[in-house]
Amino acid sequence: MQYQVPQFIEIEDKIFGPLTLKQFLYLAGGAGICLILFTLLPLFIAVILGIPVMAFAAALAFYEVNGRPLIVAVEHAFGYVLGGKLYLWKQHQPQAPKEKEAPTASAQSQMPVPKLSESKLKDLAWSLNIKDRQQAEVPANKRGGFEI
Repeated sequence: MQYQVPQFIEIEDKIFGPLTLKQFLYLAGGAGICLILFTLLPLFIAVILGIPVMAFAAALAFYEVNGRPLIVAVEHAFGYVLGGKLYLWKQHQPQAPKEKEAPTASAQSQMPVPKLSESKLKDLAWSLNIKDRQQAEVPANKRGGFEI
């Protein structure tokens, strides 16, 4: 049995002339809001408020941010503003500058081997623990940090 595999599934169908369904709904919604503004408000105020509404509706319909629709960027912006944030503060102690020594011939021939100290290992484990908790959506009262 042969089945036909759909192609070009990432491209939306043009339903209303050159517009897709989403583009048409964004523009129709903007026009509807402008119609309500023109019927309820004086002409001068309706024009002042209607221009940004139609500009936003046109941007939602046609403008892309980094190859993605504007509505995705707006959704991410609202998620960032309204979502919880984890603020971490780690105090760094000032270190004295180290004097540079001239490398010897034997030091140049050997490959440097990175050493993992206990404090770096703890820092790495702690940061991984925080990332795991954020991905698992641990409630704020059980998270190790400040939540605003």
